[in-house]
Amino acid sequence: MRITSRRSLALLVLAGLLSLSSCATLGDMATVLANLQRLKFKIAGVRDFRLVGIDIGGKAKLTDFNAADVLKLGQAYTAKKLPAELVVDVLAVNPNDGTGGTTKTAGTLTGLECRLLIDGNPTVTGNIDQPVEIPGTGQESVVPVRLTIDLLEFFGTKTLPDLLNLTLALGGRSGSSTRIALDAQPTVSTPFGPITYPGRLTIVSAEFR
Repeated sequence: MRITSRRSLALLVLAGLLSLSSCATLGDMATVLANLQRLKFKIAGVRDFRLVGIDIGGKAKLTDFNAADVLKLGQAYTAKKLPAELVVDVLAVNPNDGTGGTTKTAGTLTGLECRLLIDGNPTVTGNIDQPVEIPGTGQESVVPVRLTIDLLEFFGTKTLPDLLNLTLALGGRSGSSTRIALDAQPTVSTPFGPITYPGRLTIVSAEFR
């Protein structure tokens, strides 16, 4: 009878320890998730914009395109193909630096599945090429997102000059990222495995989100 009682007590103690361990693990996981979801993102700018292979970065107006450029662009437009390549640099901030009641937590961004919005219009999807570590220091980390888009696929009703002005406004010498946004869903590496944000967020250039 005593042996049975001792076994029962041992099982109860073991169950209690497992329960406490489970609660602690769940608590740790909740803390990690809460911290990682505090990561903030903002568009820093657009670079390496090439239209039909032509570098747009050094151009500010239509007259900056030379005769060879115009011929190449005209042929592509007539063929109803106007491929463009660009890199959208996203700034990521990890505010979990151990101050203000936060736990210092470094995060590794393993994915940033996103859709490019131009003037509010959804276009192509993209992702990061490789993981990016976001240290828990409050400093900004640059996350490059490389995208390829055929402008005529999404803006086929525009004339060639209109499309050239659009590319100059986005990736030209005086270009701005205010006309673009990224509809994104980050995935972050954690001690419990990769965690994808439960919702999507809109990354813009005006503020961190």
